[in-house]
Amino acid sequence: MSDNNNAQGQLDFDYIVVGAGSAGCLLANRLSADPANRVLLIEAGGRDNYHWIHIPVGYLYCIDNPRTDWRFRTEPDPGLNGRSLIYPRGKTLGGCSSINGMLYIRGQARDYNHWAEVTGEPAWRWDNCLPDFMRHEDHYRLDDGGDADPEHKNYHGHGGEWRIERQRLKWKVLEDFADACVEAGIPRTRDFNRGDNEGVDYFEVNQRSGWRWNTSKAFLRTAEKRPNLTLWHSTHVMALEMSAGEKPRCTGVRVERPGEGELTANASREVILSAGAIGSPQLLQLSGIGPADLLREHDIPVVADLPGVGENLQDHLQIRSVYKVRGAKTLNTMANSLTGKARIGLEYLIKRSGPMSMAPSQLCLFTRSSEEYKHANIEYHVQP
Repeated sequence: MSDNNNAQGQLDFDYIVVGAGSAGCLLANRLSADPANRVLLIEAGGRDNYHWIHIPVGYLYCIDNPRTDWRFRTEPDPGLNGRSLIYPRGKTLGGCSSINGMLYIRGQARDYNHWAEVTGEPAWRWDNCLPDFMRHEDHYRLDDGGDADPEHKNYHGHGGEWRIERQRLKWKVLEDFADACVEAGIPRTRDFNRGDNEGVDYFEVNQRSGWRWNTSKAFLRTAEKRPNLTLWHSTHVMALEMSAGEKPRCTGVRVERPGEGELTANASREVILSAGAIGSPQLLQLSGIGPADLLREHDIPVVADLPGVGENLQDHLQIRSVYKVRGAKTLNTMANSLTGKARIGLEYLIKRSGPMSMAPSQLCLFTRSSEEYKHANIEYHVQP
């Protein structure tokens, strides 16, 4: 892989992938596996060499940090009493997989099947997506000596790039919560990723031996020796280059690179946008693809009037409920003294376990908010 080579030396490629995040790193890996493909991967952020990216609890220092996060904010929302919320988006190799919670959740089968129905594209069906999940997985239960049940191989893979592990901690207060859920009629599950999420258990995480496992480690490092893969990090894509005519075609990208100014990279086959839920529609709009009235308002020539571009983003809010407990070991009781903090640090240094190996949430619960629902429709994250 050519890392940030002199762009003037090569500007013609077969494929250009915009965004080296969760999707972009995988796409660049798969496309460059064919030595006949000349692939350019572009990332606006820098390299993932900030130490807090790799220590799991470091998400606390990566989110809302201009080094690793674009620091977007929502508009004030009447439903939130006029508050504006931070909207983290990764700004480094690995994208959001370098700053997120590392929780491995695929979603529910019925959602994939619904997407297939509304789009008319059968490739979205759960049964069609599942083999792709399995192909890149390296699931810990399938390790030598692992505790996989007979059905596990029907849903998970082993030997792929994307490592999934069980969290390296347990808390009695969380075990007690899970037992209470079972007493309330909510089943204990060993796997949230078989198409039906309902149940309670610890989250599985994208970690390897107590370190964050982002897509840069998983998919770029294995491809770094390929001469047909070029990486431009710290490079901002300004717009898509479009051919003229009744059916415009994207032929490349216009970029701004440090020390080189604006350049145009050309793609003979495809330009793939994987810049995230914010970056991809923004880039389309800047290139004249989106709601015509909005584009004209900003003096952007209209290439294609597509009202849906930049609309219909759906996300979830978390309602945080905090309860005091007595007679139980919690993170607060561990970290409320210098001695306790030192023990936490020492445990991670020696064992790569304990609170510094924690994801933001440890226990997960999917259930139904009432008997009216046939499937789980509410999720709980439980933290000690």
